[in-house]
Parts: sequence; C-alpha cells; structure tokens
Amino acid sequence: METKKENRWNVPNALSAYRILALPFISYALLTADRDLFILLLSINLISDILDGLIARLFNLQTEFGAKIDSIADIGTYLMAFIGMITLEKGFVMAYKVEFILLIALWIVPQIYALIRFKRFPSFHLWSYKLTGYLQGIFIFSYFVFGFNSFYFHLMLTVSYLAYLEELVLVIILPKLQSNLKSIFLIQLQKKA
Repeated sequence: METKKENRWNVPNALSAYRILALPFISYALLTADRDLFILLLSINLISDILDGLIARLFNLQTEFGAKIDSIADIGTYLMAFIGMITLEKGFVMAYKVEFILLIALWIVPQIYALIRFKRFPSFHLWSYKLTGYLQGIFIFSYFVFGFNSFYFHLMLTVSYLAYLEELVLVIILPKLQSNLKSIFLIQLQKKA
C-alpha cells in the first residue's frame, strides 16, 4: 500500500518557519533592551501563530511536519516571551515569582520528559493548549501595551496550569507521541469505543 507524501510547502508551515527565523531578532531586541521592537516582533509571532493554525484547519493543510515545526516555533516564541518578561519586567516577575516558577516548571516538565522518553517534543495541539496560547498572548500584549490586570493574569495562570498538566498526563500515559490530538477526554472516549 502506497503512503501519501505530505506537502511541506504551504502557508501554515511558512508562517511557522517565519516564527523560528524571527527568534534571533526578538533576542536582539531583548539584548538591546528595545522594548518597542520586542513588543512588535513578539506580537507578530503571536499573531502568525494564530493564523497558521487557522489556515491549516480551514484549508485542510494539517501535516505531521507542520505540527512539529509549529511546536518548535511555539516553544521558541514562548521562551522569548518568558525571557522578555524576566528581562524587561523584573519587578513584576519578582512580585509573582512563585506563580511564574510554577508556570515554567509545569510547562518544561512535559517537554523534558517527552525528550527523554520519545526523543522529541510533544506536538499534541490540544484545545487547552490553544486556549492557553491565546490567553498568554493576549496577556503579554496587553501587559506591555495597557498594563497589568490582576483578574486576567490569574485566569491566564489557571488555564495554563491545567493545560500543562493535561500535556504531562498525556506524555506519561501514551505509548507513543501523536500529533494533533484534541483533548485527553477524547482519547479516553476513543479507547472505550
């Protein structure tokens, strides 16, 4: 039986590749403490992250390669966002250091565990992760442009913690990594069917 070869050359993958190529420029903005350039470049990365997923789903361009490159771009973008918060907003980060340490720990543990167990990062693209990405992106943008909102910050943290825990559980229970899963609850339903 012949397997269909994935088309890697499409708009969603190009947007993901752009996000990876933008990371050195975001790093430059941080190194030079250019807050405006950092916000601009990070915002473009966050918007292109939303667009690549929408385009991939709308035009049925989802591929295994696309899921992997998108995950790499996500990791780089969110690392830059965390580093940007730490670099440009030390006082804010120190005031909420426990919350930030927990956020980073819950995010990094499934990544490291997947690398050790499966030799690659997870690329589940869970609904909870998508919601987390939107909430975090909006938080980062609104924080730098409009200032701090305590309610929204704690909402974003709660949703993020739950999404990262869902990813950790999946990395632990799945016998092999799969891309483009929707939810741990759907996986459990599929097992029962």
